[in-house]
Amino acid sequence: MVAAKPAHFLQFRDFSRDELDHLFERTRWIKARFKRYELYQPLRDRTLAMVFEKASTRTRVSFEAGMNQLGGIAINLNRGDTQLSRGEPIEDVARVISRMVDVVMIRTFEQSIIERFAAHSRVPVINGLTNEYHPCQTLADLYTYIEHRGSITGRTVAWIGDANNVCATWLQAAAIFDFTVHVSTPLGYRTLLTGEAAQRGIQFEDPHEACEGADLVTTDVWTSMGFEAENDARKRAFASWQVTSDMMRRARPDALFMHCLPAHRGEEVAAEVIDGPQSVVWDEAENRLHAQKALLEYLVCGRVAP
Repeated sequence: MVAAKPAHFLQFRDFSRDELDHLFERTRWIKARFKRYELYQPLRDRTLAMVFEKASTRTRVSFEAGMNQLGGIAINLNRGDTQLSRGEPIEDVARVISRMVDVVMIRTFEQSIIERFAAHSRVPVINGLTNEYHPCQTLADLYTYIEHRGSITGRTVAWIGDANNVCATWLQAAAIFDFTVHVSTPLGYRTLLTGEAAQRGIQFEDPHEACEGADLVTTDVWTSMGFEAENDARKRAFASWQVTSDMMRRARPDALFMHCLPAHRGEEVAAEVIDGPQSVVWDEAENRLHAQKALLEYLVCGRVAP
């Protein structure tokens, strides 16, 4: 009998609305138990391999702590710790690692790398970040909005700044959860909104106009990993795309502010915004832990009832 192919979380759209709603409910339940200091360890004797080709703070800590809290073990592998650094094919690495662990999280460069790994893996593979997508971040962001304001369906999210991997993932989420994304990024850095992105994304030249009536304003650093050589040029090009108090005033009075971190105060966001009363960035960061625990539970154990 041929074994069923494992489920992977390589892009946000890999999961259905029903699956994502289940994850959010499990996130709520798991977080509540965590806050009550109640032990919950469904992944005892299970192992997570974490493969990092890009540096990380929140991704590593949230996955490693989360796996430990669920009763499992997390193994951290940097590129230099593996034969990848000596040219071993990613397909061979996948075949070997997936015979030894129960789930793999990879943080790497091109999306094609993680897709090649997943195609040859016996166990679920999670995208911890690629150049194209960051589904775990948007999973936590959506849960944070729901936690504070309820359903995001029909709402408006303003994305201000670099149209990067997180922006692309927000656009995927919008198509699933039926909300709108206002995207504003400088000329020369704009992404063409096509396909599913065009269904729910609206391009704005003026970032202030993009924030008009928004329920959530969110941003990221102007220079993502891998683009450091462009840093000076990006600072000049993005100077008018700093999220300021004026932009937040253009949004709805109860609008939230998010940032996936790390943040550069005085660049992509003003200090009074990220440290102000509308900011939920610390809840957002913590929710990486709880949302990913729900994700790990689902991929390893299947659908668990409360």
